[in-house]
Amino acid sequence: MSATSHQQHRRRRTYALVATAAGLATAGALAAALPATASPAPSGKGGHGHGHTSRYQDVQLLSFNDLHGNLEPPSGSSGRVTELQADGTTKTIDAGGVEYLATHLRQAREGNAYSVTAAGGDMVGASPLISGLFHDEPTVEALNKLKLDVTSVGNHEFDEGSKELARLQNGGCHPTDGCYSDTKFKGADFPYLAANVLSEKSGKPILKPYWVWKKKDVKIGFIGVTLEGTPGVVSAEGVKGLKFKDEVETINKYAKELQRQGVKSIVALIHEGGFPASTSYNYDCDSGSAGSGVSGPIVDIAKNITPAVDALVTGHTHNAYACTIPDPSGKPRTVTSASSFGRLYTDTTLTYDRRTGDIARTSVKSANHVVTRDVAKAPDMTALISKWNTLAAPIGNRPIGYISADIVKDGTESPLGDLIADAQLAYGKELDPETDLALMNPGGIRAPLTYAAQGAEGDGVVTYAEGFTVQPFSNTVNLQDLTGAQLVQVLKEQVSGTNAASPKILQISAGLTYTLDLTKSGADRVVTDSIKLNGAPIDPAATYRVAMNNFLAGGGDGFTTLGQGTNPLVGTDDLTVLQKYLTANSTPTNPIAPPAADRITVVQ
Repeated sequence: MSATSHQQHRRRRTYALVATAAGLATAGALAAALPATASPAPSGKGGHGHGHTSRYQDVQLLSFNDLHGNLEPPSGSSGRVTELQADGTTKTIDAGGVEYLATHLRQAREGNAYSVTAAGGDMVGASPLISGLFHDEPTVEALNKLKLDVTSVGNHEFDEGSKELARLQNGGCHPTDGCYSDTKFKGADFPYLAANVLSEKSGKPILKPYWVWKKKDVKIGFIGVTLEGTPGVVSAEGVKGLKFKDEVETINKYAKELQRQGVKSIVALIHEGGFPASTSYNYDCDSGSAGSGVSGPIVDIAKNITPAVDALVTGHTHNAYACTIPDPSGKPRTVTSASSFGRLYTDTTLTYDRRTGDIARTSVKSANHVVTRDVAKAPDMTALISKWNTLAAPIGNRPIGYISADIVKDGTESPLGDLIADAQLAYGKELDPETDLALMNPGGIRAPLTYAAQGAEGDGVVTYAEGFTVQPFSNTVNLQDLTGAQLVQVLKEQVSGTNAASPKILQISAGLTYTLDLTKSGADRVVTDSIKLNGAPIDPAATYRVAMNNFLAGGGDGFTTLGQGTNPLVGTDDLTVLQKYLTANSTPTNPIAPPAADRITVVQ
């Protein structure tokens, strides 16, 4: 598996730097009057007209994205959303968990005879222990019970490679670990769509490029793509033998193919996203003008996808929005994303015109809804979670360390990022006493460590399951040599090149310090003269021994210079490294306190 950042991946397009990349959500709507010939729908019928087949039929599109195997309610900030109040203040709401998501989706479908549920990728990968320990079979089972109809692939669907993705689709026991019960894993009831992921050998998509939903005389086509830059955010082994094509070109190609088949209503499922102008999920991102409240790669993509596509369901950035962005003809088109981890779902109304076979775009309306935890739990999901937790418990409940307070992963430099970097430095020194520092990519840190007990372990206890949720990728911690000049270049690559528009700030071990001046642009934002190791300036000609995970060592996340290191040494997996550090440095009476996160001086 790979540790991948969920910030914007920049390809050959240019985007403005977004200051609110960490925002949770926005929610706007393209809400307009129904077509003039439409009349209100009879209760429970889902259509317009009385006693006859109406020209127009409302279709409910429920969607979500980036679940990442979060079957249980996510902890800490990963399990909350921010809601804008009428007086302009905000409040946070606990959200997520498939027991609640199932209830919300089932309630939303009530009275809607024409309802389809779609997802925008990353349903699996970087998952908590209850799913990740079992190669995400539990999540696929949950999605089947959720009655998911279709999803695009995301970059994390490739964490274990295309053969494992095919197994999730088609079923069968894991080739190494075998079956986990007497019942053979049957695979996904829904199709994974991978229109822009081609086999290098055949030149054809590795999975279906599109799928058509049909209900009586209504039909809507779905095209699924992942971000073209997937190879830059997934380990090389995960995408071996694959080619990833441009999203816009691919969608436009298959939209034409669907039209030739008589399918004129089309939705694109795109595992690429944007950055909202607000951290509140219910912010109206069309309040200034259409799409003015969202920026990032999805804007450029949306503006170039053929007008034949009627709506875009997006993901990847873990943000939420329900905006309109003009298509190439200048006509507004809804673009949605539902945050991540099952905290929100999007409810979009698509009004199908039976006369033309197309969506009446003036009638599209969309909004995000919170998966609150004040509804009844879905019993079938509770049973599923219980079954897999029973299997995971002997491993997951084991204490591996103790903390005195929450250790969060948020911020340019985070306390948890410092802790993980320090753990990797300590392990590096075990492998080679000459190890100088450690670097950790922020996207590889999947959840905070929370002080409050998640189960029966007690407050302040870190269990193996909690550690797994933080670092689920099974990356190895490696050593390699870099010159001082290369080390400086690595730090500058955080804010330049492919990371210029959306910086990826590495988490650094104790002793390494520097200033990040955000008033400047590009590589100049890292102040060269400020970079010091244990108080001494970096010597460009000296050699430094650096610990990092194999994803970074391969040049992942745009850190091409890290791929040029020499004298490599491969160590054990990163979770074991974190476990060793927590166990060696904490006890029930002397827990670890959150690091100060004061190694990077940020000037704004």
